[in-house]
Amino acid sequence: MKKRMKQLLALALAGMLSLGLLAGCQKDTAQENTKGSQTEDKEEEKAPAKDSIVIATGSEPSTLSPTEHNALAGIYMNLLTYNTLVTMDENMQPVADLAESYENTSDTEWVFHLRQGVKFHDGSDMTAEDVVASLERAKTCTDISNYTTTVETVTAVDDYTVKITTPTPTATLLYDLSNHGNAILPKELIESGNDFGKNPIGTGPYKFVDWQSGVSITFEAFEDYYAGAPAIKDMTWKIVPEGSARTIALEAGEVDFLMEVETVDLERIEESEELDTVQSKSNILSWMTLNNEKPGLDNEAVRHAINCAINKEDLVTVATNGLGSVAVSQLPVGMSSTSEENGDTYDVEKAKEWLEQSGVDPASIELSILCSNEGKRRMAEVIQANLKEIGINCEIESLDTATYVSVTAEGNFTASIGGYSSTDIVTFLKGVFHSNSIGSSNQTRTNNPEIDAQIDAIASTIDDDARDAAIVELNKTLNQLCPQIPLYQGSNVRAFNSKLQGVNLTPAGLTRFEQMSWAE
Repeated sequence: MKKRMKQLLALALAGMLSLGLLAGCQKDTAQENTKGSQTEDKEEEKAPAKDSIVIATGSEPSTLSPTEHNALAGIYMNLLTYNTLVTMDENMQPVADLAESYENTSDTEWVFHLRQGVKFHDGSDMTAEDVVASLERAKTCTDISNYTTTVETVTAVDDYTVKITTPTPTATLLYDLSNHGNAILPKELIESGNDFGKNPIGTGPYKFVDWQSGVSITFEAFEDYYAGAPAIKDMTWKIVPEGSARTIALEAGEVDFLMEVETVDLERIEESEELDTVQSKSNILSWMTLNNEKPGLDNEAVRHAINCAINKEDLVTVATNGLGSVAVSQLPVGMSSTSEENGDTYDVEKAKEWLEQSGVDPASIELSILCSNEGKRRMAEVIQANLKEIGINCEIESLDTATYVSVTAEGNFTASIGGYSSTDIVTFLKGVFHSNSIGSSNQTRTNNPEIDAQIDAIASTIDDDARDAAIVELNKTLNQLCPQIPLYQGSNVRAFNSKLQGVNLTPAGLTRFEQMSWAE
């Protein structure tokens, strides 16, 4: 680790209803240049403009709308252009955002007092009517349905007061309202049929400028942003799928910030005095999704056989260069109280026993693993080799992010490499395992009335201890059902020009660019 780097502290996650903690890495002021004047002039020419930034990302979003996806690539964009009633603080606890304050007036009623003077990108003022229209619209959107069920009714009390009722007492309303899908949009544009996927008008710190598909997306600072205009005025996101190409572009000064860092390049980046990195413990559980509706994969014993056959230590080495830990549980470690009981570990002989118990001929199992980037493909290659040892042959297919998201949500696949992140464990359970989320984030297509009932009961349990105990029991059941193959939990890593200040990164892999600036 190079001398000037301020390593991001890994914040404790145990006992929290969250998946991530916001962590920041504040850079020191620019290095003092002791070279001659000729070198100084050359360095000055190479220095990035102090009011612009170029960001390289490997995945292009499928849409700029907040309600038509559940992908990190889209969330990155949504954080720039939209706000929600509440957001998460550095401890991933709900705090006021567009709502200045709020109170829980009964078991099922909440009152939100809105900030006054907040403007949308089109210049219009945000009022309670916009909140009502936005939350009602969100309830009609399938992709984010698991974040809207806690809102039963939403009404405008006056121009700057909103009342929300929930169908039952709930532990997750504030977490749900912080989700990108519940972003606040202008009522007038909702009613006029504005395409927010191509024309994202919100209240966020940045305004959308242009999208050249497969090439770049550009934004500009919103000077009327309620929390103050961002210091960085112009922002360009370049779509660079190949990892080493992103690293080379950063080293050459063609880009200033990498959203995804090739782990094999990390040491080289850290050795550079011109570059810096920030890391956080990841709360994203990476897995191989199995479509439980497909023949063979609908057999619990087959799924256990696949789980036991995968050498996850090798997979962690290949996927993260060792920056990760093997996953056993169907739920992420560190999210509330979880359990590894009934989980599988690497054991080829046990895998063969599970296959024999299943009664399924391994040669009959059709398995094509979908991947949306290089890292996922490397993982799939390890899995492919491991499964061949127990007689299961599988193919690997690479797709662009938009197609990958569409195909996996619709269920037109057998297996895929992916993961999931959420603000809290209850929302995670609803999104990944509840039948209401089939067609969006429940990509295993798990449809089990008993599981649904347990999740619903947990979501309605206000007492923390009772809720945690119920989560542990459900976790044991999910491990036994083995609907998907947990692979690993790793570290989030970002790399950037060392003159950038205010760089921050959550375990969910999110960054607030409006908090960043260039050193003088």
